[in-house]
Amino acid sequence: MKKSLAAVQVAAEEPSQSTADSSRSTAPWDGLRDTFRRLRRATELLCEPLDTEDFVVQTMPEVSPTKWHLGHTSWFFETFVLRRGLPAYAVLDGRYAYIFNSYYHAAGQRHPQSQRGLLSRPTVRQVLEYRRHVDGAMETFFAGASERTAAQFAFVIELGINHEEQHQELILTDIKHVLASNPLEPVYQSIDGQSISQAEPIRWIGFEGGIVDVGHAATDFAFDNEKPRHQVHLAPFELASRPVSCGEYLAFMQDGGYQRPELWLSDGWDAVLRGGWRAPLYWTQIAGSWQLFSLHGRRRIDPSEPVCHISYYEADAFARWAGARLPLEEEWEKASTGLSLEGNLLEAGHLHPRPAPARNGSALKQMFGDIWEWTGSAYLPYPGFVPFAGALGEYNGKFMSSRMVLRGGSCATPRRHIRHTYRNFFAPETRWQFSGLRLARSI
Repeated sequence: MKKSLAAVQVAAEEPSQSTADSSRSTAPWDGLRDTFRRLRRATELLCEPLDTEDFVVQTMPEVSPTKWHLGHTSWFFETFVLRRGLPAYAVLDGRYAYIFNSYYHAAGQRHPQSQRGLLSRPTVRQVLEYRRHVDGAMETFFAGASERTAAQFAFVIELGINHEEQHQELILTDIKHVLASNPLEPVYQSIDGQSISQAEPIRWIGFEGGIVDVGHAATDFAFDNEKPRHQVHLAPFELASRPVSCGEYLAFMQDGGYQRPELWLSDGWDAVLRGGWRAPLYWTQIAGSWQLFSLHGRRRIDPSEPVCHISYYEADAFARWAGARLPLEEEWEKASTGLSLEGNLLEAGHLHPRPAPARNGSALKQMFGDIWEWTGSAYLPYPGFVPFAGALGEYNGKFMSSRMVLRGGSCATPRRHIRHTYRNFFAPETRWQFSGLRLARSI
């Protein structure tokens, strides 16, 4: 029986049975083991609504088949933990190292990303057997690790957990593109009827300028691109109280937003012409009415919910049309400091942006969850940036070119994964992620 997204929340947040029953579970190593178990279960629960045929489709080079995500996240633990830390580990199939490597040149050759959907083998069943094989070996590793081994690999396992959390989000964004590309428009998750509302007016929240601290400084996990903590100078600025809504974006479209080159960056205008863009991804005009495709199927546009599936170029053009701009990532981080990390994230189960709550105890709404918010900041290293050691140094650092920073997480981001300092990054033409915008102004 196919499970609902509520089961994913249970898997991600509740202690496993072994945790609840074990007097040793307060130890950090046991806690890491239990987090690993919940993670692996939650990933597979995300796949429960899918049929076997859904696992193998690749609709564009950036979209990976679901079975590839399941294999790649297992390959990560096999490559960086088991092969190095468990002497008795037996590889299930040596060819998987080629198929499931993504972009780690130091880890060996890779099958081309754009051709992942051409592989009928390994089958879905074989990939799931591979996951069982890796999970069983990880259990052996957790049970037998010495204190020295535990200290040596704890960080790598935590990195692998965060890595798989990223792929949980990618499983959803990728399968959405797969289902939307099917003329039958299959539904990932059915929901009750849709309610339509009007967004409350945007208010402008002011922030003083000056020297501010940016970046991760705590001792808990963070990616290398979030460090080191450093100081920057900001001029006074304002942020919009909520993200831009579908209704506001529709006004931009109706005012000729996609036909006015003066609103667009040069590369952005080229992308508009090349792609024939006239609306956000997944929007379709039917009998004069705009509709969108969601993981719940096709539905009417709700003018009050945050617009999503727009590129950096579209976000920038809208901001210019609105007489504003995109926030710098340092402005976004300063504004979010002290705010709760709660929001419409994966565990909420909505899998789509929601209208801003009428009251949430904060002048800034929806800073976390709903949509990744494009910033006006290029993805570059912080001063003094040091990448992770060895092959893991390829995780973030080598992408610090031709990409823009997004902040805040989306409706598909696991709650455990997000931080105030988290820096997501995509190429500026990217549209298949849950990406939108919040306006900013200089004072």
